[in-house]
Amino acid sequence: MRRNLSHTIYRSLECRPDSYQDWLDQGHGLRDERRYQDALTSYNRALEYKPHDYWAWYWRGDVLDALERFEEAIESYDQALEEYPTDYWAWCQRAKVLRELERYEEAITNYDKALETRPDDYWAWYNRGRVALEDLDWFEEAIASFQKALVARPDDYWSWYRQGDALRHLGRYLEAIDCYNNALKVEPQDYWALYRRANCLLHLGRLEEALTNYEAALAVKPTDYWSWYQRGEVLRLLGRYQEAVRSYDEAIASNPEDEYAWYNQACCYALLGNVTGAIASLKQAIRLNPIEYQQCAKTDSDFSTLRGNEQFEELL
Repeated sequence: MRRNLSHTIYRSLECRPDSYQDWLDQGHGLRDERRYQDALTSYNRALEYKPHDYWAWYWRGDVLDALERFEEAIESYDQALEEYPTDYWAWCQRAKVLRELERYEEAITNYDKALETRPDDYWAWYNRGRVALEDLDWFEEAIASFQKALVARPDDYWSWYRQGDALRHLGRYLEAIDCYNNALKVEPQDYWALYRRANCLLHLGRLEEALTNYEAALAVKPTDYWSWYQRGEVLRLLGRYQEAVRSYDEAIASNPEDEYAWYNQACCYALLGNVTGAIASLKQAIRLNPIEYQQCAKTDSDFSTLRGNEQFEELL
C-alpha cells in the first residue's frame, strides 16, 4: 500500500515538479519507509518552494536526527521554532537531540519550554526527569519531574520505577520501596523493580525481606549474575554460609571473572571449615586482583582458622 502511495506521489511530481505539497508528502512516505537520506532530499526540495514552512523544517529535523546528524537537526528545529516559537513537539525533539549531543542542561531547558505550552504533559515531564536522573545526577529535580508525570499518568510503571531510583540514590530507601511497590502493582513480574527493592531492603538491614525479593527477581531472570551475587551476600550476612556458597557458584557461572564473588565465597568456605574450597576460591580472587586480595586475606578474620596453613600462606 505504501509503495503504491510513493509511486503515485512520484508520478505527480513528474507532472508538478514545483509542488511544495507533493515534495512534503513524498518526504513523509520516504521517512515512513526509513529512507531517511531520500526523505531529506524531498524536504529540502519542499523548502525551496516554501522556505518558511514550519512542517518541512520540523520533519527535516526528524530525519536528520534519524541520520545522527545532530547538529544539523538542531539547526532545522531552530528554523521550525522561528516559524512557530511555542510548538511543543519541536521543543521536545530539540531536547531529545541535545541529549544525544550530551548537552544535558540545555535539554532540560528545552523540556521547560515545551512545558510552558503543555504544563501537564506526561511525556515532557517524564523525559525531563530521565535527563535529570540519568545524565546530570540531579536527583531532587528528577523526583519532582516524575511526580509531575505521575499526576498525568498515575499508573505509569516507568515514572514510579525511575522515581524509586532517584530516591535510592539519595539514600531515602523507605520512599524508594514505596515507589518500587507502585511500579510492581503495574508490572508484578518486573525483574528490575524486584531487584532494586531488594537492594533497598538490604540497605535497611531487612535481610529476610531482601532475600525474598532477590529470589523473586531470580524467578523472573534465573541466570542473572547480580541477583545471585546479592543473594549470596544476604545469606552470608545471615550466617547461612553453605547456601551462600551455592549462590556465589551461580553468580560465578554467569560471570567467572568476578573477583568479589570468588573472595566472598572463599570467606564462606573458611567459616564452614572447608579449607580446600576456601583456598581454591581465594586463589581465583587473587588471580583477578592480587594486590587487593592478598592484603585483605592477611587481616580478614574470616580466614583466622587458615592462619599457618602452608597453602594459604603461599597465596599471600
